[in-house]
Amino acid sequence: MSFNQPLGGNQMPRFGGIPTMMRLPEAKSAAGLDACFVGVPLDIGASNRSGTRMGPRSIRAESCLLRPFNLATGAAPFESLQVADIGDVAINTFNLPDAVRRIEEAYDVILENDVAPLTLGGDHTITYPILQSIAKKHGPVALIHIDAHADVGEHMFGEKIAHGTTFRRAYEDGLINPNLTFQIGLRGTGYSPDDFNWSRSKGFTVVTSDECQGVSLAPLMESIKAKIGDTKVYISFDIDGLDPSVAPGTGTPEIGGLTAYQGQQIIRGCKGLNVIGGDVVEISPPYDSTGNTSLLGANLLFEMLCVLPGVKYHNV
Repeated sequence: MSFNQPLGGNQMPRFGGIPTMMRLPEAKSAAGLDACFVGVPLDIGASNRSGTRMGPRSIRAESCLLRPFNLATGAAPFESLQVADIGDVAINTFNLPDAVRRIEEAYDVILENDVAPLTLGGDHTITYPILQSIAKKHGPVALIHIDAHADVGEHMFGEKIAHGTTFRRAYEDGLINPNLTFQIGLRGTGYSPDDFNWSRSKGFTVVTSDECQGVSLAPLMESIKAKIGDTKVYISFDIDGLDPSVAPGTGTPEIGGLTAYQGQQIIRGCKGLNVIGGDVVEISPPYDSTGNTSLLGANLLFEMLCVLPGVKYHNV
């Protein structure tokens, strides 16, 4: 079998060509794929800065710098997995509940195939309908959630669905296994202790950013892996989990965050887990004129691809 390959820098200059994710082939559906990149250009669930609707396009543009082999881990995903970019979900720009419905229905179609979707966000609202669809196929999943915020609000301005309520709704709907839910990087100011303690009261494991400062996260990930075992796991990476010094292009930045390398460590530490999908959300390109936040998001998505089951590894 021949596998799709990203367009190389010696075949076409990196600033040229069609800007698919990693300059992979574009596909009309997920049929025949082991993994797919899909964009969800939503920002009407955001509570502060807008702009994440531009995230998928910007991530794709910056991903032209990525190459197919992971020098740090030895992963060569395109030697063993069939991967393509299947484009964007056609969300409703003017109606958030309808947009959420459209996202869930789009992922229902994607998951008719035995494929792991890797999603380019979009604000963090999108993870809720994705998990709704994931749970239909896989049942409640383990969750590794990197974020400055727990996103477990009861409501936002009376609305049950928004980017700050995602994981309360996921818990209430039985989409995630609370005892195998890990929230990493939480920090910042809050309204009350419940901003963190609601998660703990439901069985989530909360690892604050303070606990991560100045240390390797490899031991943390080893302990998380031991707890998750063979359970299917979803990774949701809010870019504001990282410090705004490395990821300024986001809607709700919080100082004192994780480093870019710690973000890589978390994802690389998922190698060997039964990862069935993931997302990178809350990248708002208008707030980073350099494009570095989008480039960082593209790299994190590549790292997720590199830990999917079935990836071929080389010694490095």
